[in-house]
Amino acid sequence: MSMPQNLEQARFNMIEQQIRPWDVHAPEILELLNTLHREDFVPESQRAIAFVDMEVPLPGGQVMLAPKYEARVMQELKVQKNEKVLEIGTGSGYMAALLAHQAQRVVSLEINPELAEFARGNLQRAGIHNVEVRVADGARTVQADGPFDVIVLSGSVAEVPPALLDQLKVGGRLFAIVGYEPVMRAHYITRSGAKTFETKTPWDTIAPRLQNFPEPSRFRF
Repeated sequence: MSMPQNLEQARFNMIEQQIRPWDVHAPEILELLNTLHREDFVPESQRAIAFVDMEVPLPGGQVMLAPKYEARVMQELKVQKNEKVLEIGTGSGYMAALLAHQAQRVVSLEINPELAEFARGNLQRAGIHNVEVRVADGARTVQADGPFDVIVLSGSVAEVPPALLDQLKVGGRLFAIVGYEPVMRAHYITRSGAKTFETKTPWDTIAPRLQNFPEPSRFRF
């Protein structure tokens, strides 16, 4: 079997065995996962595990989330063609690429210059031009481009900072993985009004920390 066929089989298996069983059924998301080549966003040394149900290591101690989580995030955020997205933690650029296919524009912040360069190259080769990757600390940068329709934190935080929630438009959605090991939860926060937010926590996972976000004490005295 030649390598391209192997790749297509691996992609098919990823979608059928990991992603569909995880309640991802939106046709546009399944189609996107089929056409946007995940293996092109994986470091050369990790290509063999591009489709495996695990985190893929990236330089600087970061990771790509497992495919089923990326798919589920995309399905639940329901990004629209007229929407502007902020991503914190570009990593390999794959999540930004998924978002870019559905959004009008993506601003992605990456604290590690080496990763930012890697992501830019990956996005360029994939022909994606509506993502701007900036070398910036997402925990410190208050966005001049805000407010945003969608904000995605591509790593975990102890809590979502209020300054980030302020960057959401009314009707906007934020995704983050919140908590401490061994239990972290996916948080979908929708800004339902000027001062009101609704939070859903539909599933658990573990992800490495985004750098420099506050770590409040876990113990309340």
